[in-house]
Amino acid sequence: MDIEIRPYIAEDAIAILEIINYNILNSTSLYDYKPRTLENQVLIFDDKIKKDFPIIVATNNNNVVGFGYYSEFRFREAYKFTVEHSVYVNNDLHGKGIGKLIMKNLIELAKAQNLHTMIGVIDSENLSSIDFHEKFGFEIVGTIKESGFKFERWLHSVFMQKML
Repeated sequence: MDIEIRPYIAEDAIAILEIINYNILNSTSLYDYKPRTLENQVLIFDDKIKKDFPIIVATNNNNVVGFGYYSEFRFREAYKFTVEHSVYVNNDLHGKGIGKLIMKNLIELAKAQNLHTMIGVIDSENLSSIDFHEKFGFEIVGTIKESGFKFERWLHSVFMQKML
């Protein structure tokens, strides 16, 4: 599979929305309950871009197969060198190295922006994501128990950190 990584453009939003909404409805990787609208997703990404945060997409034959981004971790000024990231891949294409390419690029972009650390917030049941992050040098730095409630059960958020 030939994967290309490039910056997000507005035309990517529909394909990205499909990936996000699949995860909202079928997994605990997003703690949202309801699928997002296209308008809502575009506004979310426009806000990140205005703040000079990158959004990248992985494509195969010009079709979006995954995406990633980072943005502020918290809103206080002293956190400006810390970002929280997200990486998502089309559910039918896991295990093909797409997420690795996205993560590698996000780390390079963060270093180029002179950021200090990246944070991943992962549901504790998502062991494959925890393992994925560990392969990139992220370490578990804490767990917030019962921080989310979805699918009629309490969920725990695992915080993972990589020093850049």
